[in-house]
Amino acid sequence: MTTTPDAENQGWATAKTLAEALPYIQIYDRETVVVKYGGHAMGEEAVAKQFAADVVLLKLLGVHPVVVHGGGPQISAMLDRAGVKSTFVDGLRVTDRATMEVAEMVLSGAINKEIANWITLAGREADVRGVGLSGKDARLITVEKARRTKRDPDSNIERIVDLGFVGEPKDVDPQLIEALIYAEADYVPVIAPIGVSEDGETFNVNADTVAGAVAGALRAKRMLLLTDVPGVLDKNGELIRQMTVAEARKLIADGTATGGMIPKLETAIAAVESGVEAVIVLDGRRPHAMLVELFTEHGAGTMVKAG
Repeated sequence: MTTTPDAENQGWATAKTLAEALPYIQIYDRETVVVKYGGHAMGEEAVAKQFAADVVLLKLLGVHPVVVHGGGPQISAMLDRAGVKSTFVDGLRVTDRATMEVAEMVLSGAINKEIANWITLAGREADVRGVGLSGKDARLITVEKARRTKRDPDSNIERIVDLGFVGEPKDVDPQLIEALIYAEADYVPVIAPIGVSEDGETFNVNADTVAGAVAGALRAKRMLLLTDVPGVLDKNGELIRQMTVAEARKLIADGTATGGMIPKLETAIAAVESGVEAVIVLDGRRPHAMLVELFTEHGAGTMVKAG
């Protein structure tokens, strides 16, 4: 077989990259990394397949990846087709019983099994298999009803907003996840953000919140929040490479963090305070973002640490 000079140079460059990654591969050997996967990239098959291949690579490099996925856009699309209108409070979808049934069908059914299947297909040669779960399996995620208040701008009176079947994690039992990630076979848990209350009711849960709660219960080395922005930006629009929990709180308080970045930072803070070593907010649309973050000196987003 003959090779061109360009191909040969590319081969040497690839080998150099692999050699440079060795110290980082050793850092994450047999460590748990929780990945929150969501956003618009989930709807693109090519991007989803690349994500699955990267997850398989993590597993084969000795990392224990655990995937928690969202699916807001897909739920909205299904509700639109069914003629059901959605309302949101503080970014949380008000969920009546009919909406809950659709959410569970989309999250625990279509999306969850598709991601697990992509991982299984990507890992077929090495027998790495995705396993689809929801918080209802083996009481993985016990929730309590989420409660929100909203202040009336005219009367300045706070009123309670009923979000319906929207829950917040009360307890995460990691036994089932740990049984999978430490099994002799190479399994990758894929978790849908559906939980169950003490009395057996099904609740929709924010996927970022679920990822943080799962990462805390597993005492994960890292939690990766894949988003559609490069990371956390300062007031000048520049990427902040690293911050402490205290600095993250300050960004929320002074208005630097806005919109969807606020709940992501709140999730990062809660995860770090529950035992996760660090949380990284990074752009999941970029190819191999997880690999760049974990296995290079440059990183790929904003890291939130205790101090």
